[in-house]
Amino acid sequence: MSTPDPADTFRQEARDLLESLEQALLDLEQAPDDRELVDSVFRSLHTLKGSGAMFGFDEVADFVHEFETAFDRVRKGESSVTPALIAVALSAGDHVGKLIEEPGRHAAQGEPILAALHDIVGDRGAVKSTSVPAPSDGARQARTWRVRFRLPDDALALGTNPLLLLDELRELGECKVEALADDVPPLEEIDPQVCYFAWDVTLTTEAPREAIEDVFMFLRDGMALEIESLEAGENDGPSNTDEVSSMPTKAAAQGETQVQGAGRQGAPATKAGKGHSSSLRVPAERLDELMDRVGELVIAQARLSQITGASDDLELKTVAEEIERLSSGLRDITMGIRMVPIGTLFGRFRRLVHDLSHELGKEVEFVASGEETELDKTVIEQLADPLVHLIRNAVDHGLEDPERRQRAGKSRGGKVRLAAVHSGAEVAISIRDDGAGLDAERIRAKAESAGLIAPDAKLSDHELFQYIFHPGFSTASEVTSVSGRGVGMDAVKRTIEALRGSIELASEPGSGTTVTLHLPLTLAIIDGMLVRVGEGRYCLPLLAVEECVELPEAEITEAQGRNFLNIRGSLVPFLRLRELFAAGGEPDPHQKVVVVSSGESRVGLVVDQIIGNNQTVIKPLSRLHADLGTFSGATILGDGSVALILDITHLVSFGRGFEQRLRDERMRREA
Repeated sequence: MSTPDPADTFRQEARDLLESLEQALLDLEQAPDDRELVDSVFRSLHTLKGSGAMFGFDEVADFVHEFETAFDRVRKGESSVTPALIAVALSAGDHVGKLIEEPGRHAAQGEPILAALHDIVGDRGAVKSTSVPAPSDGARQARTWRVRFRLPDDALALGTNPLLLLDELRELGECKVEALADDVPPLEEIDPQVCYFAWDVTLTTEAPREAIEDVFMFLRDGMALEIESLEAGENDGPSNTDEVSSMPTKAAAQGETQVQGAGRQGAPATKAGKGHSSSLRVPAERLDELMDRVGELVIAQARLSQITGASDDLELKTVAEEIERLSSGLRDITMGIRMVPIGTLFGRFRRLVHDLSHELGKEVEFVASGEETELDKTVIEQLADPLVHLIRNAVDHGLEDPERRQRAGKSRGGKVRLAAVHSGAEVAISIRDDGAGLDAERIRAKAESAGLIAPDAKLSDHELFQYIFHPGFSTASEVTSVSGRGVGMDAVKRTIEALRGSIELASEPGSGTTVTLHLPLTLAIIDGMLVRVGEGRYCLPLLAVEECVELPEAEITEAQGRNFLNIRGSLVPFLRLRELFAAGGEPDPHQKVVVVSSGESRVGLVVDQIIGNNQTVIKPLSRLHADLGTFSGATILGDGSVALILDITHLVSFGRGFEQRLRDERMRREA
């Protein structure tokens, strides 16, 4: 197995830190007096600086050091948080990302950003190589401190470099460093991942005690730290306080090493305190491979169950049931690993709306909800670009200018809402704005001029709205850097349909527009209901199935007009799948109706037989069959045959159109 590249590891961690930094800065713009947010920004910068230097990204470390120095004035209350500061800080974060992804190509672009940052915080004359304030009238006198510290045993394994901590102490003033090696064991007993050294540092500095403690801010929970003033008759407090842990005695340290050394015989030592959750970063390709193997296992297990069903061997049946239970549990665990909270995707759109509002001169409030809703990682990955297009359109086309909103009796600031919610077997994601809404007449005029519809065609507003998904269609009066080229909405529709999803559009003049995306929870394995229609077998997603009922005898023969069932006083339309699929042979005398949910509506599907439930491994259709929207894929059954998986949303849409054509044909025959 290949060893991961340390630089790649740093890049992955840095992306997470930059995302946290960006979110904290955007939150800080809304709450400029929140000290916790200021501290969060500073911690992210401090970690980026230390990690960058540790992994050899010197450009990153130098730039972030200046960034951190400027922001330290905000942390100390010497400069206030303003929109201008947030804007420059966001640009600085973007620049750090470039330095990480493409080292050696963008260093010069950082100078004007730092200059603007120092100007805003009133620190234009900041010295690059130090974070110690320059002496001035009334500056504090230099003091001498004794700093003794021992790092946690797992510090090295977690990437901490003691030399960088010592360098930070040297930046504060004149240092004398002594390494304490009393607890280093014999060579044959050394664990290379454990830090056995302690350090005794004598530091003379004008910086306060808090600056010394900040050097260890990310290690304080697990380390031993003692800070003591050496000035005659002076001390900022006892060396053992709640904030700092006392240094262990040599005997105690040896005892701790022995206990932890014994623990390393079987597994790496962990910190005291059970119950702490941990996570492991795994390449996405390994998850995909695991999912493929689990899918093959599910197919093999279905084959075993079928063979067992035809056998009278009780021992074989017992083993088959146990394997079925284990494979089902493994499938659920694997699916759970692939599920990702959609909030990981929503967070990036705050920055998008922030930048668009400044670029377009609009006041926009972005509200997100349902971030805890989970989707398959494959769906999440492919959903980013469609949502970017939809949010950009909502801000650019949907929301009016502040003056126009004010004339219409609205607040100057518009609002864009992004929400996700579970809806049966799918997740519904809605993008809603409170703007002017879609202009049906303008859309119609554009469609007529493009030759898409006839001038005398009678279309409802809902039908007209669908033309915005036509390639090259745009009602924008001018092309801007944001939109107007007619590129985007057609790509959105293609991407959503490729994910076996659907897109709905609703608009009310003067009140805004809502775009709703309906997406499946997963693209890999689902629980399915196997049904027979004629000689063919089909699979329905079990989460979409609400109930199964017997088709009334009066409805078994072909009904005239519209098909409805009265289920406990509620009228439910139903579709005859034999007619849709042109199934041959005689229909079953005891047909069943499977009631499924599609969005907010319920629809019945008439089948000849309900075979039972099974774990369905979704296999994509070939390119020749990719346009068959009624089917979302196929699955391999236990006997090796193939069953098509029905796409409920497309099936219902197709069925309604099919029945409308049947009614029109009957009316023509009767006429």
